[in-house]
Amino acid sequence: MFEFAWWWMWFTLPLPLLVYFLPAKAPVQSAALRVPHLPQGLQSVNKPPSSKRIFLTIATIGWLALIAASARPQWLGDPVSIPAEGRDLMIAVDLSGSMKIDDMQVNGRQVDRLQMIKSVLSDFIQRRVGDRLGLIFFADTAYLQAPLTYDRDTVAQLLDESLIGLVGEQTAIGDAIGLAIKRFQSKKESNKVLVLLTDGQNTAGNITPEQANELAIANGVTLYTIGVGADQMVVQSIFGRRQVNPSQELDEGMLTKLAESTGGRYFRARDAQSLQEIYSKLDELEPIARESRQMRPLQALYFYPLALALFITLLLALNPLMSGLINKRRNITQGGEI
Repeated sequence: MFEFAWWWMWFTLPLPLLVYFLPAKAPVQSAALRVPHLPQGLQSVNKPPSSKRIFLTIATIGWLALIAASARPQWLGDPVSIPAEGRDLMIAVDLSGSMKIDDMQVNGRQVDRLQMIKSVLSDFIQRRVGDRLGLIFFADTAYLQAPLTYDRDTVAQLLDESLIGLVGEQTAIGDAIGLAIKRFQSKKESNKVLVLLTDGQNTAGNITPEQANELAIANGVTLYTIGVGADQMVVQSIFGRRQVNPSQELDEGMLTKLAESTGGRYFRARDAQSLQEIYSKLDELEPIARESRQMRPLQALYFYPLALALFITLLLALNPLMSGLINKRRNITQGGEI
């Protein structure tokens, strides 16, 4: 089906006529330079009526072509059904105060835990072609930052804009799981996979991890939990430099139980490299067939009238130059004959 995407551009068609009928500027008396004799090639010669008609016709065609190109002509093909399949992944990221501990390294640079998660998850998100992704942030409570969507760029941007302490300083793991389960309930055919990243233990929220675990099992939600944090870190104190365990509050037993009881797996992310292990495991999940989506092939046609308009514009621009050269040669010839 042929159509104009910007059909309203045709309303600009009479603009040349409006300019033509504008009242002429009042003549201003000024000193005129009178030259008694001019070479014949520089004298203005009125064009014959036939030449004016040809010029007007060509200019009109050029203006019509320009308007047609501006209206964006395009051809829409018949609707085509595309079978859709993929996974539904909800990602829950801990934004509690402990995530600001800078015990991680990215490209040889010391960064905090959230910065490391951003650097790894941004690549992970872009690799999820065909998957629907959602994003949850949690601390004192959990809130949905992005519902399940195919727009991976938006999810990655929202993750990059997250800040530590945005929703508090504590860790509501149970609330994050409960919120993800609630979002999955509206999806009839779904893998229902939750990837939860945290560096601590449940210290806040209205739902305990045990209650959230029961809900996850009842609703068929698979949990992949990731404990973030290094095993040792050198700190400076009044007694000198000493090694400490910055992840001593990480409840690995609880995270392991949550994952394994739902058919998932617990990962220990001591650095950026170990966090990437989740890639291969999630790639093993069988994508499910979803309701097919329809699309209509679109072919833009604007460049045809645009090329014609440019050609006519070039032709009209070169016409005075060519006429001047012809007249100049004619004058030289006539001068030689005299």
